[in-house]
Amino acid sequence: MIQVDALSKDFFVHRKQPGLLGSLRSLVRRESVVKHAVRQATFRVGEGEIVGLVGANGAGKTTLVKMLAGIIHPTSGEARVLGHRPWERPRDFQRRIALIMGQKAQLWWDLPAADCFLLLREIYQIPRARFQETLDFLSTMLDIKGEIHIQIRRLSLGERMKMELIAALLHEPRVVFLDEPTIGLDLTAQRAIRDFILAYRRQARPAMLLTSHYMEDIERLCERILIIREGEIVFDGPLAEVMRTHARHKVVAVQLKPGAPAPDLRRLLDHGMDMQVLEQTPDRVRIQAPRDEIPNLAGRLVTQLEVHDLAVEELDIGTVIEGLLHERGRAEPAA
Repeated sequence: MIQVDALSKDFFVHRKQPGLLGSLRSLVRRESVVKHAVRQATFRVGEGEIVGLVGANGAGKTTLVKMLAGIIHPTSGEARVLGHRPWERPRDFQRRIALIMGQKAQLWWDLPAADCFLLLREIYQIPRARFQETLDFLSTMLDIKGEIHIQIRRLSLGERMKMELIAALLHEPRVVFLDEPTIGLDLTAQRAIRDFILAYRRQARPAMLLTSHYMEDIERLCERILIIREGEIVFDGPLAEVMRTHARHKVVAVQLKPGAPAPDLRRLLDHGMDMQVLEQTPDRVRIQAPRDEIPNLAGRLVTQLEVHDLAVEELDIGTVIEGLLHERGRAEPAA
């Protein structure tokens, strides 16, 4: 449904010259530099797939999404979304996509959501019966049916985000772009949005491209990720492969029995191995160690400490991705 081949986007950025003299020079002759926002991006997203787009601030995630949604024109390359070139904005393309931006609202602040939905029904020319069926389905899934007649400005942030999702999906799009859909929400609202996205994907099977800084979004929703750094896609593959290849460590978390003596970790740990104490309190210890050393470490902790509970945790995906990007950044100059 989404096919991208060597897509690039460059911006000309004016360079500010320091000092008063530099400011005067800028009035006559401005110096500008080229900013490569996206460079030679190539990937595919199929029906029913949720692909995570991951990268640091300024890496080019939102620029790429805006090109695929038809908001900005690329400098070079080709893209097809539902068979259309997005920046040409054909009517059939616009009727079959949705763009949800967590930092930009599309609903009218002073109107109830129900009135906004009616206006969208007219814009998309949705048959009345189909509109009501879809609205009932979405509002029930999001548990927001009782709030659709309240002014948008009187709703909580989480409730407003749910209304934004309904508004974006009323016309049953086949491609959905989700740009930071859970940003700023509390944990309960984030969980509700994630559960809804998964349920909607199972029901409607659109192609979905998701950007997020919350690694729990990526872990919960995406089986495949694209990692973008300085406009360039440096990894395209299964999330599990990133964890298997680059998450070379796990964490052993131990909850000690109440009143247990403080452990002497210097004696317990094999300091010849790559082990690191991440946390140590009177009742809790967390130790990072190589994957193949985890059984040995867990056995030593259980036999030599007064353990109430023990768990083995995977490293946070955000830490893993940062390490992957750091490794690739160090390798490039040598190449």
